[in-house]
Amino acid sequence: MDLSLIQRDILITLITLYHQHSHSIKGEEIADRIQRNPGTVRNQMQALKAIGLVDGVPGPKGGYIPTALAYNELNLNVSGGDYDVPIRRNDEIVQGANVKEIDFTTLCHPDVCHAVIKLVGSAKLFEIGDKITIGPTPVNKLLIRGEVFGKDEVKQSLLIATSEMISLPKQPIRNYMSSPLKTLRSLDSLQDALVLFNHERIHGAPVIEDGLLSGIVTMSDIASAIENNLPLTTPVSEVMTPEVEEISSDVKLFEVIRRFKEREIGRLIVVENKKPIGILTQSDVIRVFPSL
Repeated sequence: MDLSLIQRDILITLITLYHQHSHSIKGEEIADRIQRNPGTVRNQMQALKAIGLVDGVPGPKGGYIPTALAYNELNLNVSGGDYDVPIRRNDEIVQGANVKEIDFTTLCHPDVCHAVIKLVGSAKLFEIGDKITIGPTPVNKLLIRGEVFGKDEVKQSLLIATSEMISLPKQPIRNYMSSPLKTLRSLDSLQDALVLFNHERIHGAPVIEDGLLSGIVTMSDIASAIENNLPLTTPVSEVMTPEVEEISSDVKLFEVIRRFKEREIGRLIVVENKKPIGILTQSDVIRVFPSL
């Protein structure tokens, strides 16, 4: 059936909001999202209801829900088990839009790589010149950065000039961590720590007692101790950081990148069965992702 531009816009927005909130959607919510008059949306809803694309839910908490025919009409296959591929603008997720499909149109060009991003949601949410980040995608963990240079509000798609594409490794961090773990004991001195750091060419080490993690000592901790006139015979237990960030060895590497950024840390202790087995540092990540 032939739908008008506004009908397609309303229907796509209804489906998007319905999957975000899992309840019927009021016409006013749709009107606010697509910046249309609520009366216009209500009139169009009656037309969509008449042709079987939406159902009305009565009552004070009622509204509209999409029918299976609506998904077929828009060629969508959205189920609760599907993976949402987000779009970020200025590092903030754009609410009301997810990526349905990515088509590369100039992949073989030596200087330019353009792509068409087909949306579940409205292209009206984006402006020409927006810097966006797409992904990661579910299978190959592809992350795409680029700039919007065009949009098609009929097909709900964006045209972007890509600036970067990264495929994030899906292997668990046990494959990238440093092991065996170089450790210190609580009664080891700052001098002992410096000797270990110099010999192993590292900048920090966990403090282990009876197989359990007690803390971590870094070069910064030792430098602060020296500035405070503590002797090098001081036990590392007096300067170590007791709160240590731990992570399971089976966590995927791409999942830890944001943790480094959000918590402003330089290393994670990798554990198996609650026992430390290795360490993952920002340097380990940079070796895998040289472009980050």
